[in-house]
Amino acid sequence: MKPPRLKKGDQIRVVAPSSSFARLNDFGINLAEKKLTELGFIVTYAEHTNEEDVLGSSSILSRVKDLHEAFLDPEVKGILTAIGGFNSNELLPYIDFELIKRHPKVLCGYSDITALCNAITTKTGLLTYVGPHFSSFQMDELQDYQTENFELATMKEEAFDVRASKSWSQDKWYLPQPKRELHRNQWKVYNQSTPVTGICYGGNLGTFQLLFGTSFLPELEQSILFVENAEENDYHDFARGLASLLQVVRHPKALLIGRFPKETGMTEERLLAILGKYPLLKEIPVIYDMNFGHTQPIFTIPIGDRVTVDTTTKQLTFF
Repeated sequence: MKPPRLKKGDQIRVVAPSSSFARLNDFGINLAEKKLTELGFIVTYAEHTNEEDVLGSSSILSRVKDLHEAFLDPEVKGILTAIGGFNSNELLPYIDFELIKRHPKVLCGYSDITALCNAITTKTGLLTYVGPHFSSFQMDELQDYQTENFELATMKEEAFDVRASKSWSQDKWYLPQPKRELHRNQWKVYNQSTPVTGICYGGNLGTFQLLFGTSFLPELEQSILFVENAEENDYHDFARGLASLLQVVRHPKALLIGRFPKETGMTEERLLAILGKYPLLKEIPVIYDMNFGHTQPIFTIPIGDRVTVDTTTKQLTFF
């Protein structure tokens, strides 16, 4: 079930189901709100976004209440998460999935929000979106690619294609006057294949693993898997996580890997060694260094949607 498309003039509610809004600063908040306003949206904020406990988050009750109210409010047409964190999976047993199913709306965020997106899609059949947070819209340089792909995923009815951005960066773009180093971008094919079509699931690998063995995990057989690592997870974590994932899903249709932040210590040599352990990955399409995860810019992944992966053109087509 695709949620109603966003359009100019719609109200977007900002919620903080993971880390508190207190992690952000006034400069960034103002920039993000200004960008979204320029795109034609009205930005409002959930009641408990600024609540903060000793863990840098807020109570389960507050976060669930804000999420439910965002879905219930008829004036709200889309929901953006403030930022990531570490604990959105705490909310899952307390979410009223029937309420969400009755009031379908665009929900978008990435990193720790991976757990929330995949669980909601599993329980309701509603497409969710692993893509930019509210805070992601404060970025200036490389914002055009991110915004264009967010709009294609959440505002258009027709199928759309996604290709690599011209450049990428991992500088501190959120600073008032960031010094950025842009790199030429290229998605890389580990294993060539004829085009395949399947259902999208995944996001941040460490967060996605938190759903393993729970009722919130999607049916992953014959799916298209998207996986990426955050800065705090090194290449050992990716190796272990991939092994675990391929024990949970034995027959994925494709594996798509987001670009690794430099803090992970992942190199192309290490990645190819990890992938080379699995005969399966020489039989299905595998692309890496893609535009999603914890480098910029990112495209928006519609969780639960169909996608065609073409390794020849290095293109994704979402339906």
